[in-house]
Amino acid sequence: MTTIRLTMAQALLRFLDRQYVSVDGIETKFVTGVMGIFGHGNVTGIGEALERSPGSLVYVQGKSEQGMAHAATAYAKQSLRRKIYACTSSIGPGALNMVTAAGTATVNRIPLLLLPGDNFASRQPDPVLQQLEASHDYTISATDCFKPVSKYWDRIVRPEQLMTATLNAMRVLTDPSETGAVTLALPQDVQAEAYDYPASFFEKRVHCVDRQAPTAEALRQATRLATGAKRPLIVAGGGVQYSGAGEELAAFAEKFGIPVAETQAGKGSLPWNHPLYVGGIGVTGSRTANRLAREADLIIGIGTRYSDFTTASKSAFVHPEARFLNLNVNRMDAVKLDGTVLAGDALESIRLLGEALTEAGYAASYGDGEIAAQRREWNGEVDRLYAVERSDGFAQTRALGVINETIDESSVIVCAAGSLPGDLQRVWRTGNSRGYHMEYGFSCMGYEVSGAFGVALAEPDREVYAFVGDGSYLMLHSELVTSLQEGRKFTVLLFDNHGFQCIHNLQRGHGSDGFGNEFRYREHSTGRYSGETMLIDFAGHARSLGAAAYKASTAEELRNALEQAKAETRTTLIEISVLAGTNTDGYESWWNVGVPEVSESPKVVEAHRKMETRKSQARAY
Repeated sequence: MTTIRLTMAQALLRFLDRQYVSVDGIETKFVTGVMGIFGHGNVTGIGEALERSPGSLVYVQGKSEQGMAHAATAYAKQSLRRKIYACTSSIGPGALNMVTAAGTATVNRIPLLLLPGDNFASRQPDPVLQQLEASHDYTISATDCFKPVSKYWDRIVRPEQLMTATLNAMRVLTDPSETGAVTLALPQDVQAEAYDYPASFFEKRVHCVDRQAPTAEALRQATRLATGAKRPLIVAGGGVQYSGAGEELAAFAEKFGIPVAETQAGKGSLPWNHPLYVGGIGVTGSRTANRLAREADLIIGIGTRYSDFTTASKSAFVHPEARFLNLNVNRMDAVKLDGTVLAGDALESIRLLGEALTEAGYAASYGDGEIAAQRREWNGEVDRLYAVERSDGFAQTRALGVINETIDESSVIVCAAGSLPGDLQRVWRTGNSRGYHMEYGFSCMGYEVSGAFGVALAEPDREVYAFVGDGSYLMLHSELVTSLQEGRKFTVLLFDNHGFQCIHNLQRGHGSDGFGNEFRYREHSTGRYSGETMLIDFAGHARSLGAAAYKASTAEELRNALEQAKAETRTTLIEISVLAGTNTDGYESWWNVGVPEVSESPKVVEAHRKMETRKSQARAY
């Protein structure tokens, strides 16, 4: 047997450099490179390997461990899970900074390979700088914190363990039904230890991502259920996007006359002007979709995990005969809401179900012009929101209208948290399947700027826009600097409403007078943040980092800034001053949040009573 003597870190990189995925016979190199921040737990291990023997892997220098891992997640998401960057960190705080990003990737079913440094496997020296010591279990280190947010976790305490660990890592990363964060904890001494690895370990591996087809019996059950429905509604989730099933979905909907609503991850599965597109569903959905959901006797969920925002805390689908048919490659998602399971790839499942329903002569029973009339009503509402004029400032929905009308249709928009995701799901008009990049599984504040950098890496020929509130921007914007370093431009659209106004709205909507969510100075007479509003020069901050920057507080100023940003060759920030509370809200949906049963405020007690009434009307499971 031919062997090659390498350190564990050198072997890891050589292995990763030879991994490919194949989808429909098209091979794609899976690991593009490694994002990293070096410290004493990885600089002389993986750091040396990246310096001396990276192969074709590209090294990208992160500025925040969480930020670079978000960027890697966004890169994989925008690449439809067919390409990734791995992420390496030191031990201790460097590693723990990636835990939030690991949770974000896992919740969203996005492959993310994390390579945190770890304590010395030899325990000499011990304890080292940044080592976590657990007196009850000395095998525990900071990297154990990745276990609940990883789909696969391993600690490589001998160099030969790398072989089984990496094969299992690839098994999970390339499996659509299991993918998420994978953590390989790398003790800093073991990274530098050498071993005679079999040469065969470094041969090119092609991981076939098969389009799993549902079984014949499952298809028969699904067909029996569907043919009994008069008013079905399709809920298109992220699985439609990752499967590339947009055209198949459109043909299916047109064939049987079924309207299509979308989740945040599924938005863009149909273009906004398709005659059967009815908008977002659930808490942040359109009035049209939520009305149709109430009347639906069959919900066909395709590639959705049915989050509480999608189901409006299980209150969206209240027809007494409502049933669920769930097309999903992940069985855990497919069984939700007591659904009939059609386990398989979205494209393949849609195709086979379509053939079966055609053979059965099926058609939905919506009235002539019913869906078109509801679409006209909702499009009129979006037009109204886009045209809102206020004498006291710039409305957020007006700003969104200007942006939607000004940027190129081929652009990609990125968002994650605050009031913007709700507005965007309701009113953003997207015409391409990969132009709407929303991280809403975790709704992780701070993803936006990092995510836009990841998308810019994946889509260098498209304009990329990060939609971010001032609160999220303050939490994490470090990879803006990395984008300048890499020459990968995107535009940050920073909506400045002076605080965490989304949660401020939620708070006041449930009996509060408003507390702790606006960016105000502390007023010493009250002891609360009730003083003057803090004024932050975000454009000036961006310029200090090397970005171009503009400010806008009117529609004309915003339109001009957007045009100037298009001409920029470096990352640009547009600071947009908007009025708090001018976002969208409601549209016949509900969200279950805990409201105190007992309070000094009668408003809170009344909000609790209303919440309990709505809870009693929701589905039990």
